[in-house]
Amino acid sequence: MRLDSTASKVPAVTLMFWVVKIAATTLGETAGDTVSMTLDLGYLASSAIFLAVLLVLAVVQIRARQFHPFLYWGTIIASTTAGTTLADFADRSLGIGYMGGSLVLLACVLASLGLWYRNEGSISVDAIYRPQVEAFYWITITCSQTLGTALGDWAADSGLGYLGGALAFGAALMIISAAYFWTHLSRVWLFWIAFILTRPLGATVGDFFDKPTGEGGLAVSRPLASAIILTFIVLCLVLFPQRAGSHPRREI
Repeated sequence: MRLDSTASKVPAVTLMFWVVKIAATTLGETAGDTVSMTLDLGYLASSAIFLAVLLVLAVVQIRARQFHPFLYWGTIIASTTAGTTLADFADRSLGIGYMGGSLVLLACVLASLGLWYRNEGSISVDAIYRPQVEAFYWITITCSQTLGTALGDWAADSGLGYLGGALAFGAALMIISAAYFWTHLSRVWLFWIAFILTRPLGATVGDFFDKPTGEGGLAVSRPLASAIILTFIVLCLVLFPQRAGSHPRREI
């Protein structure tokens, strides 16, 4: 038996992966708020719209035979936008608050990871090679995006403000990066912690851009901010082409 590798349908985890991920989560915040607040569709209707888009893109992504950068990141953006409106609906419309919403969503993330590990024996992004595994991947990502939104709002509301929250989550990501390079902690768990933390970073940065100056923001138009961030993401994908990751494959 020999150990070989084959291309995955998710990108290799590089510096550019994290740059685009943070930009995508920021876009998720501004775009989600554009639909739910600026267009005044409300959190429930907006969540239904974005979940429908996410479901379609996720099915196309899972059925695809190879890695397509724009399809993958389109699905990520759909998940983070849905996460924005879902978290706002849970925190505000259902009245469970930021702390309650964060705890419920953390339980959802851990449950998803637990079921994934129980069924597959791994939660590594290097082991995504079957539709069932990829389904666990996208469910976990959507839960983590929603959790990250609640965490970002909780931090900003707790007294840190939008800029303070962004700096706090940015510092936390730096600590995770240091742990990756200078410790022997599990790379799999460090990845998922970093993945979750990029969402509240994007949430607080997005809010910092589009919230009124009286609330600590820059009062940039939500549609304009969304367009600028989307343009940045497209330029990153065009100028810095991403390659597919790899996963182990055993052959006799």
